[in-house]
Amino acid sequence: MDDFDDIRDRLVLAALPHAAFDGWGCGAMAAAAADLGLDPTMPARTFPGGTSEVVARFIRLADRLMEEDLAGVDLAGLRVPQRILTAIRTRLERWEPHREAVRRALAILALPPNLPLAARLTWGTADAIWRAAGDSSHDFSWYTRRSTLAAVYGATVLYWLDDSSEGAGDTLAFLERRLGDVARLGRVRRRFDSLLEQIPHPGRQERPNLRQRFSAVPPRG
Repeated sequence: MDDFDDIRDRLVLAALPHAAFDGWGCGAMAAAAADLGLDPTMPARTFPGGTSEVVARFIRLADRLMEEDLAGVDLAGLRVPQRILTAIRTRLERWEPHREAVRRALAILALPPNLPLAARLTWGTADAIWRAAGDSSHDFSWYTRRSTLAAVYGATVLYWLDDSSEGAGDTLAFLERRLGDVARLGRVRRRFDSLLEQIPHPGRQERPNLRQRFSAVPPRG
């Protein structure tokens, strides 16, 4: 099984230069198999689910490679937004030479039948980024953090695909602004929650008063 998984990863990586021009279909995978000296039937045997399975493997491989790249980066001294920014920047830098292949992959995931898969993959990427940033939450914030980051990450990748600035500087500035917006919204939400806690709940005061009033009414007869 390990050898099988290794072949799948090697095929995906070998297909990148071909996918940039031919998409992630049979042609790119056949060319990847030829480049690796593998049996021509190997792509169909390793990816029986077709193109969407190939793209899913690529996204999940990108998650794993991002975690490996970040293993040698000291994130402990950074604030959480900077950790997230570093993780996303590291990820984008790795795939910079294959931007068109990434574009083709996202186009496949944008097809209506693949939208549930796209949502799962984006969630998985957001989870990988948060874990790399050191998040260990187990409460409701685990979900809210990942759903928020999934939206931010998705918007950032779309911006990056058409970014012609040096070193994707405009993309990083865009990402920093979005993370700043999220942080501000989080602070506003916490203040709002704190204010709600300070407001007396009318129902909590009225119920005992009503019981006292009824108990004070003398019985008839």
